[in-house]
Amino acid sequence: MIVMDNEAEPETAHRPHRKPLALVNARLVDPASGLDAFGGLLIANGAIADLGMHITEGSIEGAESLDCGGRTVAPGLIDMMVFCGEPGHEHRETLATASRAAAAGGVTTICCMPNTDPVIDDVALVDFVLRRARDTALVHVHPMAAMTRDLMGEDMAELGLLRDAGAIAFTNGKTSVANAKLMRNVLSYAKDYGALIVHHLEDADLAQDGVMNEGEVATRLGLRGIPTEAETMMLDRDIRLVELTGGRYHAAQISCRASLEVIQAAKARGLPVTCGVSINHLTLNENDIGSYRTFFKMTPPLRSEEDRQAMVEGVASGDIDVIVSAHDPRGAEGKRRPFAEANDGAVGLETMLGAGLRLFHNGEITLHRLLNALSARPAELLGLAGGRLVKGAPADLALIDLEMPWTVAREDLRSKSKNTPFDEARFEGRALVTFVAGRPVYHYG
Repeated sequence: MIVMDNEAEPETAHRPHRKPLALVNARLVDPASGLDAFGGLLIANGAIADLGMHITEGSIEGAESLDCGGRTVAPGLIDMMVFCGEPGHEHRETLATASRAAAAGGVTTICCMPNTDPVIDDVALVDFVLRRARDTALVHVHPMAAMTRDLMGEDMAELGLLRDAGAIAFTNGKTSVANAKLMRNVLSYAKDYGALIVHHLEDADLAQDGVMNEGEVATRLGLRGIPTEAETMMLDRDIRLVELTGGRYHAAQISCRASLEVIQAAKARGLPVTCGVSINHLTLNENDIGSYRTFFKMTPPLRSEEDRQAMVEGVASGDIDVIVSAHDPRGAEGKRRPFAEANDGAVGLETMLGAGLRLFHNGEITLHRLLNALSARPAELLGLAGGRLVKGAPADLALIDLEMPWTVAREDLRSKSKNTPFDEARFEGRALVTFVAGRPVYHYG
């Protein structure tokens, strides 16, 4: 049995474990191949060396072993939307604290959004994030660069140079590019580089100063609403531009049935279009705002229960490709305000898996579909080697107890900010051990 520290030291986080390690007596679940079988998995030199029923206690000479007790070994989760404060807002979150939160949630790769100060729209800033992550983070970190300078939506950034520097995709963060000609140019240039464009969907003029979903609940609370059309109209425009340019396009978050129908139609026409949904929009709805609870203020806003159910159906059918945490740390000074004045955003790296497993236990989404949207599909879209249980793949893994009950305690979150909508929520299932390059970077308990 291997003895693991509760959290690995940052400077050793990306070094392969020194001795081969056999995870035995495990349920191996690989959403990419459909594998679901009991057996073992051998880790050597930071990669998966072998897996199958033949790997048992003592079967591999010279290897340490970890008895998984029949629990699930799956690819580590890959989160395509993480807002991190570094550089510029380290009081809200750093790459180090975000990586510890990720590891505790079974997440082995995070994609950082460019909403920093300064904005990640320069080669030097891409390099800074990569170097800082290498020195301080426990998990893999890939920066998404700004598609427009300073995220202003006016001038296109140097996409080719940013991609060469290590940007994994391009986005305008939490704002949409309103200028259709500029968006066309972005998609055209991105196609030349084979780059993925990840776009936030909101028509700012239609949304105006809305703070929650438009409808009966907003009217009752006396709050200005944002119609679903603000999202769907922007998505429909973007799909037409994709058809015009052929560029690879990913809708960062959709939140309503009408947007799902637009995505389904685009995919039916064979367009290079994919989409994501946040774990919040899969498990919460506008009614959770209750008596102006600001931890439930998000962008896009929480929608109706009918729209939430549509999002679940989209993941279950595979029409929605990925699930993201939309991790967005906010301090008390930004959240403890009247609802209309409060910052939007919620932390989610540590709760994404537990919240997602609610859908599995309720019978709404199969385990394979859930894990596919959390690991295999984002790896495929981003061109990453992880997200799979196959020989030679990186040993970025999560050992998950699907049945373990636990209660979210805000004060125990590893994120610097504590703005979780799941405070005191009861979950069933969590990551017990998280491996990055074969090394345990988190151990529960």
